[in-house]
Amino acid sequence: MSQLPIEPLLPEICATLRAEKRLILGAPPGAGKTTRVPLALAGLIEGFEALPGKIIMLEPRRIAARMAALRMAQTLGEPLGKCVGLSTRVDRQVSQDTVVEVITDGLFTRRVLADPELTGVSAVIFDEIHERSLSADLGLALAQDVQSALRDDLHLLAMSATLDTEAMAARLGAPVIESQGRQFPIETRYLGRGKDRTRLEDQMARAIERAARETDGSILAFLPGAGEIRRTAERLSAPSLPAQISLAPLYGALSPREQDAAIRPCSDGHRKIVLATDIAESALTIEGVSVVVDSGYARVPRFVPGGVSTELQTVRAARANVDQRRGRAGRLGPGICYRLWDEAETRGLTQAPSPEIENADLSGLLLTLADWGERDPSRLNWLTPPPAGRLKAAQLDLVKLGALQPDGTLTAKGQAMTRLPLPPRQAALIVGADTDAERRLAAEIAALMSERGMGGQSPDLAERLARFRSETGPRAKKLKAQAARWGGPAPASADVTALLAKAWPDMIARRRDPDRPHYLLANGRAGQLDETAALAKSDWLVVTDMAGSAKSSRITLAARLDAVTARQYGAVTTRDEAEFDARKNSFKARRVTAMGAIVLTEQPLPKPSREAARAAFLAHLSADGFAPTGLDRPVADMVARVTALKTLYGSPWPDWDLARLQAEVEDWLGPVLTQQTFTLPTPATLREALKAQLEWPLPRTLDQKAPRKIALPSGREAQIDWLSVRAPLVECKAQELYGATQHLFVADGQLPLTLQILSPGGKPVATTQDLPGFWQGGYQDMAKDMRGRYPKHDWPEDPARAKPHGGMTKARLTKS
Repeated sequence: MSQLPIEPLLPEICATLRAEKRLILGAPPGAGKTTRVPLALAGLIEGFEALPGKIIMLEPRRIAARMAALRMAQTLGEPLGKCVGLSTRVDRQVSQDTVVEVITDGLFTRRVLADPELTGVSAVIFDEIHERSLSADLGLALAQDVQSALRDDLHLLAMSATLDTEAMAARLGAPVIESQGRQFPIETRYLGRGKDRTRLEDQMARAIERAARETDGSILAFLPGAGEIRRTAERLSAPSLPAQISLAPLYGALSPREQDAAIRPCSDGHRKIVLATDIAESALTIEGVSVVVDSGYARVPRFVPGGVSTELQTVRAARANVDQRRGRAGRLGPGICYRLWDEAETRGLTQAPSPEIENADLSGLLLTLADWGERDPSRLNWLTPPPAGRLKAAQLDLVKLGALQPDGTLTAKGQAMTRLPLPPRQAALIVGADTDAERRLAAEIAALMSERGMGGQSPDLAERLARFRSETGPRAKKLKAQAARWGGPAPASADVTALLAKAWPDMIARRRDPDRPHYLLANGRAGQLDETAALAKSDWLVVTDMAGSAKSSRITLAARLDAVTARQYGAVTTRDEAEFDARKNSFKARRVTAMGAIVLTEQPLPKPSREAARAAFLAHLSADGFAPTGLDRPVADMVARVTALKTLYGSPWPDWDLARLQAEVEDWLGPVLTQQTFTLPTPATLREALKAQLEWPLPRTLDQKAPRKIALPSGREAQIDWLSVRAPLVECKAQELYGATQHLFVADGQLPLTLQILSPGGKPVATTQDLPGFWQGGYQDMAKDMRGRYPKHDWPEDPARAKPHGGMTKARLTKS
């Protein structure tokens, strides 16, 4: 086989990793890092000495793990499961001869928990670390802890398909080796967005048809998800394509046989169109592709509080992603990339996708750390530290599930939950079951929910379970075997609704609109069913899965529930509530009997309690932002000041933005709203609350380096506008600056103030960031005009030598 770009670097990679124990390897897609580096470290390539133990390589996706393992086994001329093995949640092919094992990153944390010393393992490779999956970030943090505390002989290698490795190297304290890869020239053709609100599938179908006419290679088309892939394939099934072109979908939920069909080479004289999600960006090699058609969208996991699972949301792909997609066209020779947007839009894309740890449900991570014996996540070395607000929410959820004590200690139930390869809520469903029949039913529900599309697409859990039980395909058989391992062999004959309502009372929902199937959940989320669904006739449901944003969610899986069962298992309480009206600056109070957010009865109250008013006000800020209450400016001012210092000095100044501060308002503002009688916070209260979030001594440094006011030569303390497009900006009269021979700066002289000069009438007449230069130039022209318009005021020829004052007339100056 022809030499891959990574080959010349293999000796340096092996030698550096042996010596340093940690290494960052940057190599673009196609360089060969995934299939050659593990074999070299294992001594399976001639001339390389093996490390004394097994090599484990983590992949973020099952399809990538399988293809990497297969490719390495093929290069050795061996079947999978001999020297090269594979382990995923639904497939395991290893033997006593296996020295390179490819696993999905979610399995690694379970392996570390079971064997903290990683007995027999010499090296752990984190492939495609740039994808920043939550499992990979957690696994890397735990692996560093193992290396530091238990195994100083363990080797850690992080491999990234992007060359932005310096920040990662700084966090890990590791050297960097980079491969430039092999890239042929690529022509980029921008097709623009549809102006007539045409569906994405129609736009992509037209773009693919055009690419098929204008080029002669196989085409790789990137779409956000399986639904868009199916609909695009339907539009391309017409006779608009030449007969020698075949269609092949490629996404995670397909069977291995279907995935292989998309990846394998075409027969002579034929080409194919592969309709893929972002799994084809970096980890997979698809033979014969020289053309890429990019929709510009990606589907990313986002956790919506109050949900059951992490949801996939469609977003604009980041610059790093679209660059990797484009690169797929130039792997084998000159290529062409069609982009479904205008060229100018590329500059507006975010540089890189957000790490999943910033947006995910962290309950699984926190449960893992509790089992690891670490109650303080900040003690581990993270590529991106988990957000404090999400950790707090995760801890509250785990306490409610009975997995943690309030102090973060793992309970016996939590210990049992960690032994299941499931999100905490599904694990709690199984562990908390009272009978063998309930446990087996809970395991079947968990297995069904773990695989998208299993059992069909019906929102009725009973229908999906029935279909799942009747399915005989390989994927269904593996999931059923898993359910049997999780729940035992007993027949699943328990009551579905009673099981779910008892385990997840916060997911009980009541219809809130007699004319439409709109529901309110006990946890406060709202969701709706399709009006044609049979479930839509139910007044009560227990919801097991939802999709969409918190304000517009679709119920994708639920079970019917009757009112008696709902009241039996729902947490019914009586409490005082309030709502804040920003227009009237007042509260409306009531006493309610409710099942969480579902109000059963209510009666008005003359005024709210302190706690009810505080909760209502914080809820208003979280939902509607700071503007309705007039508190947006002080918060934005603090964000701007901190951001200016972050830009100048970097760490430890935090990355603040209004959206995050709004989402986490209870964490930073709530603790200061402790007065006996609730009063609305002042701008000063907000500023002090935000200062308290900064590490010591940053609060004092903030006022020193990015002050709110500055003393002018006249003696007046002028307000600094940090929100202006020319920030930091100060408005003042020319006379207040007389006598100044140097410009005014903040941040230790690194950030010049923009001085907006006002006329005696208060109108802007000049702007400068160079006061000495202004005295010599712009001032002279301005003064000539001002002497005519304001002759009673002081306009000296040499303002740098004049006495500053507050803009008094000449007569008043003489008297003073």
